[in-house]
Amino acid sequence: MHLYTSQQIKAIDKRAEQMGMSLFALMENAGNGIYRKLMPLLNKSEKVLILAGKGNNGGDGIVLTRYLKNNGNHVKLVFPTGEPKTPTALEHLAFYQACGYEVSEFSFDLKADWVIDALLGVGSQLPLRENLAQITAWINQSGAKVAAIDLPTGVSSDEGDIDEYAVQADYTYALHGFKPSAFLFPSSQNYGEVSVIDIGIRQDSGWRVWRDEDVRKTLPKPTGNTHKGTFGTNLLIAGSDEMPGSAALAAIGALRFGTGKLTIATTKHASTIIGPLAPEATFSFDVKSAGIADQYLSVAIGPGLNPDDELETFIKDLLDQPVAIILDAGALSQRKYNDRQAPVIITPHPGEFSRLTGKRSVEIQKNRISFASQYAVENGLMVVLKGKYTVIAYPDGTGVINLTGNRALSKGGTGDTLTGMLLASIGTHQSIKAAVANAVFIHGACANDWVKENGDQALSAHDFDRLLPKICRHYSS
Repeated sequence: MHLYTSQQIKAIDKRAEQMGMSLFALMENAGNGIYRKLMPLLNKSEKVLILAGKGNNGGDGIVLTRYLKNNGNHVKLVFPTGEPKTPTALEHLAFYQACGYEVSEFSFDLKADWVIDALLGVGSQLPLRENLAQITAWINQSGAKVAAIDLPTGVSSDEGDIDEYAVQADYTYALHGFKPSAFLFPSSQNYGEVSVIDIGIRQDSGWRVWRDEDVRKTLPKPTGNTHKGTFGTNLLIAGSDEMPGSAALAAIGALRFGTGKLTIATTKHASTIIGPLAPEATFSFDVKSAGIADQYLSVAIGPGLNPDDELETFIKDLLDQPVAIILDAGALSQRKYNDRQAPVIITPHPGEFSRLTGKRSVEIQKNRISFASQYAVENGLMVVLKGKYTVIAYPDGTGVINLTGNRALSKGGTGDTLTGMLLASIGTHQSIKAAVANAVFIHGACANDWVKENGDQALSAHDFDRLLPKICRHYSS
């Protein structure tokens, strides 16, 4: 479940060969792994057409064809742009033919139930050449089910760019690890269902997908000798007379996700609305930045606040103190964070991240991973770039992709709830990285659970008040 850029994949292949793992063996492993993933989907009576390119991606297609023929499937191997040029693919073609198998002629009149896209790999360039664009357009119009090897032809590996005629795959079998474009936009929409194929090389990427087993392994385990102070005393600075609900929703997130004690700094009017929804919280109406680190484990600032000079001065003073800080909504601004020992977590959506970086939202969506990681490293903080495939970038250059969640979260207030969950999570986890990843994962898991029985348009942020206990129990058991 790791991520690799095209350059990393090339370096991995080279290193594996230097360590004694031949490229012939790697290609064999790739083709065999794809065969094993594909077989449960195939009916023996279905016709399979494998379109192999001139490079090593085409070589993977050659190996797959051999396994399918060995199994008795109706399969044809064709080279629409010419026979392979790379030494490893040529070796496998020679072996394929030595087994007594033939290569068929390509024609736009060919009919198949399945088309396997083995035309281009991670080194492909966009836009597609005219001859390739004609082939990919034909694939998309064929009516066949489409499976792509490594990534669909016409899709960039490392960015979200796609060609006008990029293959629209139903399934994609990513070799060794995911390519970044599987989680970028609009490229991710061309992948279909993505599976990773193990090709026999040790995983060593600093980026990966956060999974169920990661959550279960890192969520705090219950112990008998605890009290409310065990789970952290946290401060939420949120809400205003105009937006009291933001603080209430963040408080629900914090209290339901395990904070021991919660103080909410807000207005007196807002407190009258928040109090009935979060009666466990205490309130402060004149919070000062001085001494906060002596009283609180972590501080979340921003939901329901309007950015102004007073808030900015408060945050800058707070940054000088050794306390974990979560910045959201009105607290997000361009400022310096470097050389700070205690963690800072920012939680922008793409529009807010655009204001922080000066980059257009459309460019951010095409480069969510690299932009978030660059910002995290340069500023020494953690970035939770929200949206589909939320990106969590750590200041050491590593990070995780979150796959939970759905469009039900596209509602005002759900981000406030996440801020509260992050506030609580820091106080209960040993690892700050796991704390952030688990809060984001479970936040999305709540939305996934909701849509099992309800319409995604019906979710409201206050529904987390009853969703969080259920989902937390599921992952703690």
